[in-house]
Amino acid sequence: MNKLFVAYKPIFVSSNNFLKKLKWQDKAKSAGFSGTLDPFAKGVLIIAYGKYAKLFRFLKKTPKRYKATIFLGAESPSLDIENINEVKTVKKLDEEKVKKAILSIVGKQLQLPPKYSAKRIDGKRAYELALKGEELNLKKVPIEVFKSEFIHYCHPFITFQCNVSEGTYVRVLAQDIVKKLGTFGTLSSLERISEGMFTYQDKKPLDPMEYLDLKENFYLGNKNLTHGPKLSFTDIKYTEPGFYYIKTDNILRIIEVTNEKISYIINKIELGNLHGE
Repeated sequence: MNKLFVAYKPIFVSSNNFLKKLKWQDKAKSAGFSGTLDPFAKGVLIIAYGKYAKLFRFLKKTPKRYKATIFLGAESPSLDIENINEVKTVKKLDEEKVKKAILSIVGKQLQLPPKYSAKRIDGKRAYELALKGEELNLKKVPIEVFKSEFIHYCHPFITFQCNVSEGTYVRVLAQDIVKKLGTFGTLSSLERISEGMFTYQDKKPLDPMEYLDLKENFYLGNKNLTHGPKLSFTDIKYTEPGFYYIKTDNILRIIEVTNEKISYIINKIELGNLHGE
């Protein structure tokens, strides 16, 4: 069964356990998700069954939109409510300064992933090493905040929304905001509202062709593509380097064109109907 849809992950459930439940309910033999949500977070999770899971890297998933609330005065090593170790009373802030701090995070920047994250270090998750008290060698990664909006401030809670690139940690953005305000706090809630074109529509089956972030190429040769024969530059219409998709009848293929050769990234995915059959 090949199926692509958007599910809504509830709070305090890991993305993996949520997927296992869906897989069991739908009797899917294989399944995957794109973009891990932390257990304390809720919201949009893109799910694929069968061979559609191979398409994740080629889908329109940016920007990701989040709604987040900061709990001022709360301290947590994981930067969220799962590990709060202290709550202190902090003075009320000027709302205009709060708005400016939220707007100030917009732009390209280097971000250091939190130690309590699913980031891999030498094959292990960062949070696994952090829980053992081991030293972490995390490196800053380039991210971009496309938009940041003030929603409301009811002391000690600040709520904002942001549109960000893949790989951005909103927990860290929250820390950037409170530091600019000269105070401290942690995220008390986080909701992913959308991922690019993907929004929650009650698990409605989606047509992957509408979400591919690739240019279509065209096969010009007369070879039988069933078994993935070697392709030459005269076999396709566009030969500029890059990734492309080729659709013949109800079969989808993804290729990579370089200056030297053409390679199959995905040789064959059968496009079923929107009921996953």
